[in-house]
Amino acid sequence: MVATAATSAFFPAGALTSDSGSKSSSTKLGSSSLDVSNTKSKSRGLQVKASAQAPHKINGTSVGFPSAMEAVKTEEDTSFPPPRTFINQLPDWSMLLAAITTVFLAAEKQWMMLDWKPKRPDVLVDPFGFGRIVQDGLVFRQNFSIRSYEIGADRTASIETLMNHLQETALNHVKSAGLLGDGFGATPEMCKKNLIWVVTRMHVLVDRYPTWGDVVQVDTWVSSSGKNGMRRDWLLRDCNTGEVLTRASSVWVMMNKHTRRLSKMPDEVRAEIGPYFVDAPPVVEEDGRKLPKLDDNTAEYIRTGLSPRWSDLDVNQHVNNVKYIGWILESAPLSILESHELSSMILEYRRECGRDSVVESLTAVSGADVGGPMD
Repeated sequence: MVATAATSAFFPAGALTSDSGSKSSSTKLGSSSLDVSNTKSKSRGLQVKASAQAPHKINGTSVGFPSAMEAVKTEEDTSFPPPRTFINQLPDWSMLLAAITTVFLAAEKQWMMLDWKPKRPDVLVDPFGFGRIVQDGLVFRQNFSIRSYEIGADRTASIETLMNHLQETALNHVKSAGLLGDGFGATPEMCKKNLIWVVTRMHVLVDRYPTWGDVVQVDTWVSSSGKNGMRRDWLLRDCNTGEVLTRASSVWVMMNKHTRRLSKMPDEVRAEIGPYFVDAPPVVEEDGRKLPKLDDNTAEYIRTGLSPRWSDLDVNQHVNNVKYIGWILESAPLSILESHELSSMILEYRRECGRDSVVESLTAVSGADVGGPMD
């Protein structure tokens, strides 16, 4: 689409090599001899050296003494069990406690399975819990913290940041209402009919830009706009003070995603979204002024050769509406950008831009402080 705008001023445990140096000290016990030598007392005053040899025969009969290991084994085999007492007849309390714990855990798990109820993923709010439905289910509210990468050279949030937050609340509103189909904000009935939403007009008024670390609260709701349109309004406030920072109103219509032609609103779709319409005037007074068309002769500043990057496309396979704002400001003189803030903006989307489009941005400055047609 081609956009036109009016503006007023812009983060191995290796194996315990248990090289325990513990040398496997194997003690070898001889079966027939015992040799104790070089035994040194702690006082170093006495040394004892002894040698003993067992006889091989007695009265002509070969005999042998059991080895040390055999002697130990024989002693173990002939040992008697301890007498039965009250103490050693007690049950193993640790095993009993473990059994009781297992029973309780199993019961708790079974109870949780019986009590668990599946939740529809399409009615979940954002994972951080900042978004919720308020005011009788007709208004969606979500909080945003201004990040360091969302501010510009003047240390305030950029206009693109604010517009992205508005777009995010709109989509989350549809999602929280259970109306999100497969498309970018499209309802189930719209998906059946291959319809998508496209914005035709956006009017934004900025009273003050939030700064890094500020938390803003965005409220959004929808209303009817003519026979085939839908109006969406936003109010952006400072969470701490309640001060209104930005007001915005937009008009949306339906387009067939295959033919790329505008479509009437089917009755099935109207039945889906109608219960969510709010009977209220727009938060921004409608400006009926016609935006004059700029060309090479009337524009004071021109920037040509602007083409969308892959990241500029949304799931509807065209340039996202927020991208146009950056293109518009591409041709604004640096002196204006450094000395003025964008306080109001009207965007008219007339045709969509695809990934192969090449556009140009034209600007005309109408006054020092009073905004006029820019692009």
